[in-house]
Amino acid sequence: MPDEYPLFQPQDHDATASAAFRFLRHVNAVYGLSLANYYDLYKWSTAHLDLFWGNVWDEASIIGDKGLHVVDNATLPSANPAWFTDARVNWAENMLHCRSTIKIALIEATEPTPDESTPRLRSVTYAQLYALVADVVSALIHHGVKAGDRVASYSSNCIENVAACLAASAIGGIWVSAAADFGSTGVMERLEQVQPKIIFSVDAVVYNHKIHQHLPKLRALLAGLTNKIPTPKVVIMSTISQPDTQSWESDWIGWESFVKEGQERKLGRSESGEIEWTRLPFDAPLWILFSSGTTGRPKPIVHRAGGMLLQAKKEFAICGDLRPDDVFFYYTTTGWMMWNFLVSGLSIGCTLILYDGSPLRDVGLLWKLVDDLGITIFGTSAKYLDHLSKNYRPRDHHRLETLRHIYSTGSPLAPPLFDYVYEHIKPNVLLGSITGGTDICSLFAGMCTALPVFRGEIQCRMLGMAVESFSPAGSLNPPDEAGELVCTRPFPCMPLGFWPLPGFASETDVRAAQERFYQSYFAEFEDHGDHIVITRSKMGNGGGLVMLGRSDGVLNPGGIRFGSSEIYEVLDTCFSSPAAGHAIVDYLAVGQKTDGGADERVVLFVKLAPGQELSSDLEAKMKAEIRTRRSPRHVPAKIIQVSDVPYTLNGKRVEVLVKKIINGAPLSSVNPATLSNPECLTFYHDIGEKLRAEYP
Repeated sequence: MPDEYPLFQPQDHDATASAAFRFLRHVNAVYGLSLANYYDLYKWSTAHLDLFWGNVWDEASIIGDKGLHVVDNATLPSANPAWFTDARVNWAENMLHCRSTIKIALIEATEPTPDESTPRLRSVTYAQLYALVADVVSALIHHGVKAGDRVASYSSNCIENVAACLAASAIGGIWVSAAADFGSTGVMERLEQVQPKIIFSVDAVVYNHKIHQHLPKLRALLAGLTNKIPTPKVVIMSTISQPDTQSWESDWIGWESFVKEGQERKLGRSESGEIEWTRLPFDAPLWILFSSGTTGRPKPIVHRAGGMLLQAKKEFAICGDLRPDDVFFYYTTTGWMMWNFLVSGLSIGCTLILYDGSPLRDVGLLWKLVDDLGITIFGTSAKYLDHLSKNYRPRDHHRLETLRHIYSTGSPLAPPLFDYVYEHIKPNVLLGSITGGTDICSLFAGMCTALPVFRGEIQCRMLGMAVESFSPAGSLNPPDEAGELVCTRPFPCMPLGFWPLPGFASETDVRAAQERFYQSYFAEFEDHGDHIVITRSKMGNGGGLVMLGRSDGVLNPGGIRFGSSEIYEVLDTCFSSPAAGHAIVDYLAVGQKTDGGADERVVLFVKLAPGQELSSDLEAKMKAEIRTRRSPRHVPAKIIQVSDVPYTLNGKRVEVLVKKIINGAPLSSVNPATLSNPECLTFYHDIGEKLRAEYP
């Protein structure tokens, strides 16, 4: 369990001056209340959804027509209710409210290559970004894109990609993004479902100190889409070197030519030059994100424009207290929801840092960018911090004077990594472990500048998100008891559904998508989400969250349920640290069914440092430490050395998939296009046969 004393605590003045407390005082004044702390505000926000979200709109200065309706406060999440039914809003209009000719909107940093020894930097001011988006809007209209059309990207994290996303939204288009490191088959499985009218693609990317040509992957994608969808228009973005148009297909168009077309035609703008923003209903679709799809076609999750805007404003302006003078960086690809999260920071008017390349080939590079660019908000993943902790201490090499927040997501942040951040990165930084997901493209729990940080805990449940822990039987758990994460009240960033939505396809296809959506989120209660502990409230936080892993990956030997992270924490502390000689590089724990499915045993797979073998002595030490630090029930029945641990393309360990394979699922059930290293699954399939033979 987390420690009782905080690793970080805002000064009294900082807490009461925070945006969360300003909002609390506003609520007290408007409704004659006496809310005293964050927990009071949280309880009010989840009990009075209509009042809370209506006030978020006002306090966040949303541009658009609000109307009178917010939501039916008595409705259940399964109703997936309509929000702000009178409202009209445009997401991109709110992203580009700042028009400063001086303030930098985007800085693009590209990993060094042998020909360029320092990161290449490009930047645009808010005024320049607005002008670029206006030209792209005009070009999109010229090529027939209208509200409801899908606009796709197969791209790196560059300025042009952000501009294309904003322009698509400006006219009511629906954005669909795939990272350049995705294989063409995986991208095809996504795009064939949504049928984009246009595809933006880079011609090359930088990764691991090398330039990689991207057009062969684009050609493979287009070939795979042939005869499956209407042929999309292709726009090539050359962000690294001069375009080699001789190698292009005859109907492709370069970014510069595309923008020039828009400049010449001046479509989609008023006489004064203002973009004619297409303000649509609050629940109009903004973008489509895809589930990882490890065992089937990726699910096309449609997110509502107003929900994405309002949720981002709440998270950034009220909970995270981001300000226009912040410099906001998140290490992400364009295929991960954190890219959408980062781009939404434009709504604050701060400067965003877009980075393309490897984060670890030069472990000091991103921290050098903190100093060079004055980064104040540094976002990354737990996996990155884990890798970094094994051989690098940023505080020894960099000033990091501007840094005030570090965000971590993607997987649970182990308690030893909290220690690492405060000892070896910065002692007075707010470490915001955050959790949400592709399903909501935002956060259930995360950061708040008014609250302390406790070791191993996510700071708090986010305002308006009625998150609780439930038992397998579906009853509410008390504090400090592990269970399934359930959000018991609706929230505006609930997805609209799976594509296609009504009006975009045949009734048969729409009904199939609706049924698939319902089964994924609202069918009879069963474990399929996050396994969590909500701690008892401390210092007014309403209880922090401890992430224990995926509920369908929870271990249950002898009827004792616990999360895999409880084992991983012991391995991190005792066998992965510098003091332990980095014996264990990676790990994965799953449950193998025994006694005809009535019970299970824990199987732990470990990847060791190069040249090391799993000795009986090391195995005994691991079991002893797990027994001592956890319980006899936590001790794995089997420990097996592996050469690799499978991960999704977004860097998430796939416990559930391995569990299914170990328990007999065929490899044919796996979608290899969703994994970064699918070849390693053959080992798990083969070892699964041997393990099952031990329990015929």
